Parts: sequence; structure tokens; C-alpha cells
Amino acid sequence: MNTEIIAIIVVFLGTIVLAIPFGKYIAKVFAGERTFLDPVFNPIERLLYKISGINPTTEMNWKQQLAALLTINMIWFLLGMGILMTQGQLPLNPDHNPSMSADLAFNTVISFVVNCNLQHYSGETGLSYLGQYWLMFLQFVSAGTGMAAAVTLFSAFRNKTATDLGNFYNYFLKSCTRILLPLSFIVAIILCFEGTPMTFEGKDTMVTLQGDTVHVSRGPVAAFVAIKHIGTNGGGFFGTNSAHPFENPTYLSNMVEMSAQMIIPFAMIFAFGYFIRRKKLSWMMFSVMTIGFLLLAIPNIHMEMSGNPAITQMGVDSSLGAMEGKESRIGAANSGFWSIVTTVISTGSVNSMHDSSMPLSGMNELLAMMVNSFYGGAGVGILNFFIFIILAVFISGLMVGRTPEFLGKKIEAREMKIAMIMALIHPFLILVGAGLATAFPAYGASTLNNPSFHGFSEILYEYTSSAANNGSGFEGLGDNTVWWNMSTGIVLILSRFLPIIGPVAIAGLLAEKKYIPEGEGTLQTDTATFGLMVFTVIAIVAALSFFPSLTLGPIAEYFSMR
Repeated sequence: MNTEIIAIIVVFLGTIVLAIPFGKYIAKVFAGERTFLDPVFNPIERLLYKISGINPTTEMNWKQQLAALLTINMIWFLLGMGILMTQGQLPLNPDHNPSMSADLAFNTVISFVVNCNLQHYSGETGLSYLGQYWLMFLQFVSAGTGMAAAVTLFSAFRNKTATDLGNFYNYFLKSCTRILLPLSFIVAIILCFEGTPMTFEGKDTMVTLQGDTVHVSRGPVAAFVAIKHIGTNGGGFFGTNSAHPFENPTYLSNMVEMSAQMIIPFAMIFAFGYFIRRKKLSWMMFSVMTIGFLLLAIPNIHMEMSGNPAITQMGVDSSLGAMEGKESRIGAANSGFWSIVTTVISTGSVNSMHDSSMPLSGMNELLAMMVNSFYGGAGVGILNFFIFIILAVFISGLMVGRTPEFLGKKIEAREMKIAMIMALIHPFLILVGAGLATAFPAYGASTLNNPSFHGFSEILYEYTSSAANNGSGFEGLGDNTVWWNMSTGIVLILSRFLPIIGPVAIAGLLAEKKYIPEGEGTLQTDTATFGLMVFTVIAIVAALSFFPSLTLGPIAEYFSMR
């Protein structure tokens, strides 16, 4: 077997093995149980609560949780706008990078606040070190926000009947201090030893092998790259993201960064099972997500390793795979696997240029974001999957002639209306955005560098990435315009907060209902049969929503190559 394939299998299985005990640790953290890091972080958290005046023991209902979440995110957005629009006059700017325009700052700050990190700028020239550090802060807190929202859902099913679901600020701070910070520190140390820069000095002067003197950007890269993956953020310190030799210098750093972006989404699924004391349910969820992930990842690895037939016909050796847009130190197999890891998990970082992927590989990358429920981002992946569980429970209940129930709570009209809106808002935002950009080419399609089917794929990818809070792109698109900055910014806002509000509202409504003990006729939701039902619902929703648009883009491009 190819050594690259063996390395991929080892990283994937190794991450799963680590995620199980880590999920148990996460459950203990949010349940308020004692952990080995308490002596380190208890004093820090007490100090932060004292400074902020927040009482972490105050219970909140689901409405209060959402109000706190939206309020604090608005504050971060306003602060970020001020920093990025004035960074040229602020300190920590050794390379004298200019301030951002209002529309670009709007898109950038919104993107990092919502954990998407869609970048319409090149990091080393578009931001000062102060701007990079503010965005690094947002990478922590946006991931913490998603995890806190997920724990609110966890709390709704821990007790039989409940109105109070814990404290948002408590969940949020513990996410940042007990989970994100320690993991980021470990990854950053590894990256430093592998050669990733960590300095506040400006550009360095180097002499190339050809004898040319060049100025090379650097900065506090290792810390930035660590949280970009641990928090499933994906924003690159440099314009080429993890294809850049400073962000991802070696084969080992590539494996570490790949595992880093998988660990928390995996662990949060197991944490759910430990937290509500239903481990079998979490295994059902993980199995469905893993099957969906492998159905996308395995074909991508194969297609990228097989090479580009159009280039082969020109007499070019393609034995290394389809290497256009890829780094030789990483290889075609790892690039193909990463492209699905980063789109399924909504990280959005890239170690190759997705615009150069084979057509059907690009289709799978799009599908990973269109489905948006296999693993997903830190915390929010479970929220997205929860919507499909509710739909599957409702459909299964109708099929057997029983009132739909999930974990002892009846699923009624109000919950189903919210679930249907949440299931449809994702394709609505993607397809309406792509339709408008195509219908008004003076604003959208005029910035394309590629015509025909691939050009449409670039438009579709941009809005899909925005709606999935992913951030990667088919970078043949010239996206730093008022149209792209504002339109994708609006999609970013709606696609982040509505899918959080919906599942948390459903969970809060169910938590308030009377608990119904399970009986012989109760639908078992932790079985393989129900898992198949959930997978079928996901597949049907994705196929009916997106197949026509995929036909116009990557599928048409594939047949045009043949």
C-alpha cells in the first residue's frame, strides 16, 4: 500500500482514538466535574469573572443564552471594524501595511466573528501584526461561541425537564481556557520546532538559490496557525494558507495540522454521549458522519492521485498525480484528503489550490459544504446534525403511526417548523447568492478568471463556502470588490447565527416539555436503522437542493474534459 495512504489512515484513526478520551474530558469540563487542569485554570477564570463582573453560576434559559451570544459577538464585530480600518496608523505594523477599506473590513471581521475566515485579502500584505492578533483572538472566541451553543443543546437533554440550561459565559470561557488554549499551545510548539516563524520582526532579507535578494514576510505565525486549525477557523496568516512553507513547512506539520482540525469536532460528538449519558447515541451519530465523510474523501484521494487525463494526453508524466496547484512536499494523496477534511469540518484551510482540483474532486468539496453536517465545525457541527435528527424522527414517527419523540420529548409542530426552516435556509442562501451573481454579471461574474462551467463553479463555491462557514475558495475568482465583500458578508451573518438560533431554540423548547419514559413502542434513536434513516434524509435534502447547480458546474466540466 502507498505510504501516503498509510500515513492518512494512521492520522485519521489516531485522531479518533484520541478523540474518545478527549470527549470524556470535554463532558467533564462542561458538567462542572473535577479535571486535572483545574489548578491551572480555576484562578485565571475567577480573575476574568471578577474583572468582567459576570457570575458564572447564574442560570440562563435558552433565550437568555442566545441574547448573551449575539450581544458579545456584536461587540467583537464593532471592535474589529475599528482596528482593521485604522491598522495603518496603529502600532505592531513593521511592514507598514495600509488600513482596510470599509467593505473589506466588514467582510473580514464578520468572517472571523462567525468562524468562517473567508479571506478577500492576502494575509502578509493585507494586515498588520495587530490586525493578525485581533483575528487570532476572534479565532478563539468564535470557536468558543460555537462550542458554548452546542453545550446549551447538551444541557437540554441531560435532565428530564429543565428551563435553565446553564450559563453561556461559563460554557464560553471554559471552551477557550480548558480546551482551545491547551491544544493550541501544543500544536504551536510543534510547528515552531518544524520551522514555522514566531516573531514580531518585519520582513526578512534572503538570497535565493538564483542569487536574487528578496524580502520574505514572517510574523507570529505559529500561534495563528495553531488556533486556526484547533478552532476549525482556517484563516491563513499568508495568502496561500497552509500551502505556504512557513505555515506548513514539513510533512509532519501537515499531519499535525490535519489532525488538529479534526480533533474537536470528533471529540464533541463523544462528549455529547458522555454528557447526556447515552454513549450509544453518540456512536450512531459518529458512524453516520464517518460514512458520509469517507464517501467523499476516498474518491477525492483516488482522483487526485490518478492525475489529470488532459495533461497526460500532452505527454506529461502524471505518475505523482494531479500536481497542478499542489506542493511536492505534501503530495497529491494528502492534498486530496485535506480538501475533504477541511470542507467537511468547515475549517476552510487549504494545503493546495482547490481551483486546480479535478472537476469531480471540486464537486465533492462543494458537497461536503452543502451537506454541512458531517462532523462540522467546533460545536456547530452537532447543531447542524441535530436538525436532521429531528427531521428523521418526525418522518420515522409518521411511518409507524406514532407521535415523534426524541430522548423522551415529543416533537410537535413548532419544533418541526423551526427544523424545516433551518434545513432550507442553507440551500436558499447558497443558491440565491449564486443566482444573483450570475444574473448580474457586471457585479459578480465580471470578476471571473475562468469562463464557462468552471467559472460558474467558482461562483457557486464562494457562496457555498460562505454559507457553510468554511472560508476556502476556488481562488480564480477576483473577490475583493464591493459586491463580493457585501453579498458574502450578509450570507455569512445569516448562515452563522440562524443555524445556531434554530437548534438551540428547538432544544430549549423540548427541554421545557414533560419527559415521557421510553416504552416498547418508543423509536430507538441509537440504532443502525435510525442512523440509516438520518443519512437518507441528509442525502435526499442535499440531492434535491443542489444537484441541478452541480450539474451546471463541476459535472458539466467533467464531461467537457472527456
